[in-house]
This record gives sequence, structure tokens and C-alpha cells, in this order.
Amino acid sequence: METQRLVLPGDLNQWGFLFGGRLLAWIDEASWIAASLDFPDCRFVTVGMDTVEFHHSVRQGTILAIRCEKVRIGTTSVTYSVEVQDRKANPGPIFSTRVTFVSVDEDGKKKPIAV
Repeated sequence: METQRLVLPGDLNQWGFLFGGRLLAWIDEASWIAASLDFPDCRFVTVGMDTVEFHHSVRQGTILAIRCEKVRIGTTSVTYSVEVQDRKANPGPIFSTRVTFVSVDEDGKKKPIAV
């Protein structure tokens, strides 16, 4: 799955660069949407991200492409590889990580993934 985000003034720190936490929220949301579309009968919560390392800074007006690809399915969890790129400039990734979600029931207890 791929989605795009436009970096707006409210996404920037006082020096005019994208807040890292804002990008992490977008990544969490995009990969959660991918998991929810792949497994519509599951309720997912984020367990973690493997690596948090920014390769390039991002300025206002940048159009980001966030690509999510399922890489592992466990009994109660699923992991997505996520890569973020600048749609117009930088050929390399701005950021990449793996996000893992766990399927839970109404009480927040782990529940097998309904395939």
C-alpha cells in the first residue's frame, strides 16, 4: 500500500524542518491502515518500530510517499516494512523501518489473526 502526505507549516519545528514525531505518527497510521485492510476482522495495536533513523531532512511543501509492505505474519502479530521517500527529489529513502502490530480482543488481550 502507498499513501502520500504533504508537509505543511504546522508539521514543522521552529527551524523549518519536519518534526520527527509527526513523521512517525504518519508511518504508524499508514501501516495500521495497511494491516487493517489486509486483515479487516482484526483489531490491531502497535507493538513497536525496529529502527528510528532519519536519513534526510524534510521541508515545507515536500510530498512524501509512504510505502507499506507486509513482510511477516505470526499467530497474533503482523510486521510491515515501511519506506518514506520524497516524491520529487531525493532518490533514496528519507526514512525506513519495520512496524509490528498485534491483534487484540475487546479487552486488549492477544488474539489470533483472522486470515
